[in-house]
Amino acid sequence: MMKDVRTGETAVVGGVESLTDWINTERYAIDDPTSAAWQAEVDLTRAEIENHGFRVLRDFIRPELHERLRAEGEQVAPLAYYEAQEVNVYNRGVDPSLPEDHPARVTMSRGNAFVTRDQIPESTIIQQLYADPRFKDFIAAACGMPAVYELADPLAGLTLNVIQPGKSHPWHFDVCQVALTIMTQKPDSGGEFQYCPDIRSPKNERLSDVKAVLTGKADHLIHAVELRLGDLQLFRGRHALHRVSTVHGSRARHTAVFAYGEQPGVVSSPERARQIYGRVTPTHVATEKAAQRADGLLD
Repeated sequence: MMKDVRTGETAVVGGVESLTDWINTERYAIDDPTSAAWQAEVDLTRAEIENHGFRVLRDFIRPELHERLRAEGEQVAPLAYYEAQEVNVYNRGVDPSLPEDHPARVTMSRGNAFVTRDQIPESTIIQQLYADPRFKDFIAAACGMPAVYELADPLAGLTLNVIQPGKSHPWHFDVCQVALTIMTQKPDSGGEFQYCPDIRSPKNERLSDVKAVLTGKADHLIHAVELRLGDLQLFRGRHALHRVSTVHGSRARHTAVFAYGEQPGVVSSPERARQIYGRVTPTHVATEKAAQRADGLLD
C-alpha cells in the first residue's frame, strides 16, 4: 500500500500501472519502439554514451511522482546493510602475488549501504520499471545491445544505494557493462557523482591510470555529474571508474541502481555479495565456479 501523490488516496499500485504512468514520455518518447521519436531518443542516448561515457535524462520520472519516488525509497532505506569496511577498487580480496604497486592494494573506506532487490516491494516505481519490457528494450537499443537481461542474482540487479551524511561510496567498477541510476533523494550537499570514462577495456586494464586516480594524481581524468531527484543516468560502469563523494548536511543520498546483463544468468561472486550485501544465497554458492567474467577483467 502506498499513498498516490496524484490522487491523494491510498491504493495498491502494483499491477495497475505501466511505463507511461511513471516516465515523462512527453519529453522522452520511449514507449513506442515503432516511432521516429523513439529512434531519435535511442540515437541521441547512444551518441552521448559513445562520446562522453554517459547520458543524463532530466526529470525522467514524471515530476508529479517525485514525492512518491522519494517516499518509497525512504520507506526501505532502513533495511540497507551497512558495515564499515576497507575495500579496494575491484571489491575483492587482495591476491598476495600482486605487485606492490598494483591498484588492488589501495584500500578505501566504504561508507554506503544497499537495500537488496528482494527487500524492495513489487509495488514501487523502481521495481516495476526495472522489469518493464519496453524499458529494457529501450535500454538495450540505446546501449547498442541486442537485448538486456535482469540479473539472476536475487540480491542485485535492482538495489537502493544509501549514503548517510559524512559517508561516501569509494572508487569502484561495476559487474555489468552498463549501469543506470535514478536519484530518489538528493542530499543537502555533496554526494557528487564522479567518474573516469573508459579508463579500462577488456584489452587493457590500464593499471597505472587506475592507480593514479586512486592516489589523487590524475584529477584530469575525473569528470563530475550533478544528479537531481527523478533523473535517469546511464553510463558504462564496467569500464568507467566511478564514485560518489562525501555526503553533507542532514539528508541521506538515495539512488536506485539498475543493473542488466548482456546475457541471462549473471550472478555476483559469493565474495562480492558477502562484502556488499552482507549475505550469500544458495544461488551465489551454486555459481561460484563460474564467477570469472567473460570479458576477463578484474571484478
